[in-house]
Amino acid sequence: MREKILFDENWRFHEGDLDDRIPVDKGPIYMQSKTETMLWGPAAINYIGAYDNYSTSREISRDAWYPVTLPHDYIISQAPDKNENNTLGFFKYRNAWYRKEFYLDEEDSSKRLTLMFDGVATWATVYLNGVILKHNFCGYNSFEVDITDVAKFGKQKNVLAVYVETKHHEGWWYEGAGIYRHVWLCKSETVAVDLWGVYVVPTKREDGNWELMIETTLRNDRYENVKLKVESRVLDADGNIAAKCSAEGAVELRDKAVLKYNAVLEGAHLWDIDDPYLYTLVTDVHADGELTDSYSTRFGCRTFVLDSNKGLFLNGRHIKIKGVCAHQDLGLTGKAVADNVLRYKVELIKEMGANGYRTSHYPHPEATMDALDELGFIVMDETRWFSSSEESLEQMEMLVRRDRNRPSVLFWSVGNEEPHHVTEEGRRICKAMMSRIRKLDSSRVVMTAVCHDPDVATVYDELDAIGINYNLNKYDKIHEKYPEKAIFASECCASSTTRGWYDDTVFSTGYTTAYDKDSADKWFMGREKTWKFLCEREWVLGGYQWIAFEHRGETTWPRLCSQAGAIDLYLQKKDAFYQNKSHWTDEPMVHLLPHWNFEGREGESIRVVAYTNCDALELYLNGKSLGRREIEKYGHGEWQVAYERGELRVEAFRDGKLVATDRKLTTGRAVALKMRLDNKVEQANGRDVAIVTCYCVDENGLEVPTAAPFVRFHCNTLGKILGTGSDVCDHTPVTEPHRQMRAGRIGVALMVGKSAGELKLYATADGLSDAVLTIELK
Repeated sequence: MREKILFDENWRFHEGDLDDRIPVDKGPIYMQSKTETMLWGPAAINYIGAYDNYSTSREISRDAWYPVTLPHDYIISQAPDKNENNTLGFFKYRNAWYRKEFYLDEEDSSKRLTLMFDGVATWATVYLNGVILKHNFCGYNSFEVDITDVAKFGKQKNVLAVYVETKHHEGWWYEGAGIYRHVWLCKSETVAVDLWGVYVVPTKREDGNWELMIETTLRNDRYENVKLKVESRVLDADGNIAAKCSAEGAVELRDKAVLKYNAVLEGAHLWDIDDPYLYTLVTDVHADGELTDSYSTRFGCRTFVLDSNKGLFLNGRHIKIKGVCAHQDLGLTGKAVADNVLRYKVELIKEMGANGYRTSHYPHPEATMDALDELGFIVMDETRWFSSSEESLEQMEMLVRRDRNRPSVLFWSVGNEEPHHVTEEGRRICKAMMSRIRKLDSSRVVMTAVCHDPDVATVYDELDAIGINYNLNKYDKIHEKYPEKAIFASECCASSTTRGWYDDTVFSTGYTTAYDKDSADKWFMGREKTWKFLCEREWVLGGYQWIAFEHRGETTWPRLCSQAGAIDLYLQKKDAFYQNKSHWTDEPMVHLLPHWNFEGREGESIRVVAYTNCDALELYLNGKSLGRREIEKYGHGEWQVAYERGELRVEAFRDGKLVATDRKLTTGRAVALKMRLDNKVEQANGRDVAIVTCYCVDENGLEVPTAAPFVRFHCNTLGKILGTGSDVCDHTPVTEPHRQMRAGRIGVALMVGKSAGELKLYATADGLSDAVLTIELK
């Protein structure tokens, strides 16, 4: 039966290219021109790639190999270099090798064996036992490698090698390098469901029940024809059987077959952004009467309608998309991000009030996609290349096959900001891509994100809906031109703010003021103006704000990252987080900025802003009212306040009733370090990563927002510090366990080990009391 084994451990890694000189004689060239191509070098079976080898019984390699566990990004440990490309993060991109030795049981010789690479940055060549099995030319797609025919069994060793090339860049952001997502060893019988081979299309019937149209692709790797029977059962969230169905057919030797059949689901529990209910379809495969496979597929039942005049309706309810774009990376660990952290990132934006997520600008990890299904988001799922080349279409097909059962996915995006969006060549490319998608899934909307002259885009003639990046001044014109097509902001806002920086006049530091603002050229409008614009037009479905999290690259020295995120590079909430929350949530809230520690600026006028979803605000300084403000919808309160030490407090009202408050206090000097655990970590699984915030308090226990000590971290043997970060202009490698604090916070990424007990993280700084954080691991 089917097994999917995590293959992340016991790899060896070498950074840089290795000597691959060609021999001078015919013999080696003749022999390497056969099936086993790699007879020398790191992909060869007999190559010695041991770590710190003291053996006297075999040749010792002069090449430096180190043990690593996946996911792995080998560039993130570098110190940023201003002479390297700014948009790629100021890092030097080098090639590298990975090797892994493993053994297979004799009983596996009768099975189909594959390796599943979830993501390798950027170009990858995969070898097993000296045989080239796969070239992959995209750093963002997942790919399968069939190793059945060249695998060795029993006591015979298998040598897996992966060569990573990084000179071919696919984006204008930090791309990382290495096997940065999971690798899986997959074992199945020779008659089984194909990769992502079950497709479920739930359709609501007139009687209120749901028709499940099921398409199952089966593969036969035997050398004989096979009769098939497929039995499927629908399980609800509690594991109860909600429906059953079956189909019969046949598949020829070494071929695939598709079986189509239906089931009726009565009284379906709908999937919704506020109630993301999921069903599981379990498919059992019988070949010539023998059970050979059992395959599980999650799906949800929901309806959606795009009305070109009224907007988006999900299950009959009007929804405005309150979306964010996101890159995969994490400032603390680079491109390699633990699954539990990927989920935590989605939880953060849900807390912010977002209900939409754009996978900019490539397929995102399955852990992210699972969280989006489970937490309730409207997803714009994007492929990397706007291209009709066979290679690009195959990469897009991977995305569609993998995600076409996800109820969160409403949109397939075939591109982003392509100059060819306005050409006839672009029209032809678009039609070819749409045609391929339609063969795989006809139940979702196909669109693309256009920013270059969207009012003359040729691709809009072909697409199901219109996505516009920025260009707010052209929305009305485009709506008039395409009155029958729904329109939304596929990307908007991109207002840059730096956490904890409130100076409007200093630009040379790399920081930009934390107050909401438009860009100088008005191309990037602030959050408030953008959201008001989208909400004033009922026919606009909503939008995807650039961007949820600060990401490395797209920057200028000395800053290491874009500043457009609502959450900073090290997962600290910025004021923009709360501004979005004031736009996107209903529970009464108010957030006050700036902090109130401006020593030496007594009497100076300070700009004070409050973000709220209430209709009135009143500000107090040391108990004295500084005025009441009536707040328009999606607006904010603002005052100019002469600075004096003490308490700055704001009260928020709805219909005359006090419903929320916030305050900023002038603190004393920092006297102690403190730490808190931000995400959920419980299991000693060797994979999860704890996100920890280190901060300072004064003698009264108040957090000091301007604290800036140099902090040193260490942990016991139950964990490992992966990264620390605070200042987006700090050029100390993020992997260092010490950090200069800026604006009162340091983020720490702490990987758990495999032993249960108390994982302890320690923080020390000169002149401050130490801090200890204890995490109980089971």
